[in-house]
Amino acid sequence: MNYTSIWKKTKKEIKSKIPDHAYSTWVEPIKLVGFNNNVLRLEVPNQFFFSWIQSHYHNLFMSTYSNLCNLNIDVKYTVSPVQKLNKDVHYYSESNEKLKTKHEVNNLNVKYNFSSFIKGDHNQFARAAAISVSKNPGTDSFNPLVIYGGVGMGKTHLLHAIGNKINNEFSKKKVVCASSEKFTLDFISSIQKNKTVEFSNSYRSADVLLIDDIQFFQGKEQTQEQFFHTFNELFQSGKQIVMTADRYPGDMKGLQDRLLSRFKSGLSVDIQPPDYETRIAIIMEKAEKNGVNLSYDIIELIGTHIKNSVRDLESTIIRLLAHSSLSNTEINYGLAKKVVKERVGIKVLSDLTVEQIIRKVSEITQISEKDIIGKSRKMPIVEARQISIYLSREILKIPLSTIGIYFGGRDHTTIIHACNCIKNKIKNEKKVYQLVKQLNNQLSFAID
Repeated sequence: MNYTSIWKKTKKEIKSKIPDHAYSTWVEPIKLVGFNNNVLRLEVPNQFFFSWIQSHYHNLFMSTYSNLCNLNIDVKYTVSPVQKLNKDVHYYSESNEKLKTKHEVNNLNVKYNFSSFIKGDHNQFARAAAISVSKNPGTDSFNPLVIYGGVGMGKTHLLHAIGNKINNEFSKKKVVCASSEKFTLDFISSIQKNKTVEFSNSYRSADVLLIDDIQFFQGKEQTQEQFFHTFNELFQSGKQIVMTADRYPGDMKGLQDRLLSRFKSGLSVDIQPPDYETRIAIIMEKAEKNGVNLSYDIIELIGTHIKNSVRDLESTIIRLLAHSSLSNTEINYGLAKKVVKERVGIKVLSDLTVEQIIRKVSEITQISEKDIIGKSRKMPIVEARQISIYLSREILKIPLSTIGIYFGGRDHTTIIHACNCIKNKIKNEKKVYQLVKQLNNQLSFAID
């Protein structure tokens, strides 16, 4: 029994175990990629889909397929980069006898373009280099171009944006885009089917070669050898090569020195995590793109706590939309808070202290911590001190006398007075209301 028929039986068995709507939503869209070295490889439509499958159905897939083939197997997923276009150049594929768009042939995601890439200080240099390469592929010193950075920073977005721009402006140039994993699987398949010449031609005939996640070539000696010769032939012919990686090529282990030398011979540019302002811009753009109307306090909540990945920001929006639609509830601050907690895995911050509250108030108001706990009677300082006292009481629920200790030994009547002042200002002064709301949202995020 081959792996294709086992996968069909796996789907049939899973269908009998889960509700029909769950099967049609989460199982039917999955595509079988291959089976190699006891690893079942599946393709899923998007990142949110992957997250859901991984957390809800991964073990079911693995155990069902293992039982049917009588092997201990693992399941790996790839997110499909291919999106269809309504209008595009079309090609005829004899192998499957259907029309394909140029972008589909090249495995390019048409949603990934420079206009949809949010620019910030963290990615400005990488974006500029990518645009330069797309305008003059193979003609400047940025060859090869290596874009590196952590997971979900936008490296793949830039890679596909380069391919899409070249497709649109240089229609005669052949763009080949593949992940390192696809390159490896294609190479293995060519050996199995005795079609290594066809494999070489498919990559070496490219005018522009785009390879995603080159770090996965580590430890694959034969694949590295094949890629080395592909790289050399294209480079010596003046063809453009662009690659992405999770780190600077010089820091990679398990790759041949001669490969690393080639990778470092061009330009390497990094993408850092986005700053707060850029995260807010990304959230607003992703929300609009997904048809989600978010209030600013929700946008601020997400931007404050989802810090390290553009992909995480987008998947948070999608997850928020999914929670809302599946539970038939409005998107409000409470729901957003729940979703963000799921994403970042924050536990209850039982160790939040008065000092941390004072530090946060100081950070937002630009008044020093020393002044906040001191004796100054200047109005802005008094207000910052009273807000700190109010939040300590509201969030931590600790005794008034305990709070007083942190504020220069003030007695409980002073603490009560401070709390009452801020309660009145919240009702009557919009500026104080907004400030306290912002601080309360950030500080109490993981408390309830």
